[in-house]
Amino acid sequence: MFEVNFLAVAIAGVANMVLGFIWYAPKVFGDTWIRSMNLTPDQMEAGKKKMPMMAIAGFIAALIMAYVLNHFAIAWGVVDWIGAVELGFWTWLGFVAVVLLGTVLWEGKSIKMYAINAGYWLIALIMMALVLFWMS
Repeated sequence: MFEVNFLAVAIAGVANMVLGFIWYAPKVFGDTWIRSMNLTPDQMEAGKKKMPMMAIAGFIAALIMAYVLNHFAIAWGVVDWIGAVELGFWTWLGFVAVVLLGTVLWEGKSIKMYAINAGYWLIALIMMALVLFWMS
């Protein structure tokens, strides 16, 4: 990878969103996540009304993350799929896993919720790095 591939960034962003819809689906981790968040039915209903705007904001965030990850891949010199997996893992460990740990330490969130969210981001970053590599 020597330059940003905007098509790859877009596909990595879409892949991130698709993974999120699957990961947080009720039959996967969604119900457990909702219970861990202590969300009421009223809060869930209010969230549904905001869903289109939250999805758009989430997609923009995914595009930004994929764009930055592409720059990291260039700087790292990713030349094979193993390097892409390593990039995703180390990015997750150094930036995401430690930041999310703050939700447990300072916000009183459960380890279960941490594991669900951190697991999502681990898979998402590795998947996005692989998309960026395969499309370079």
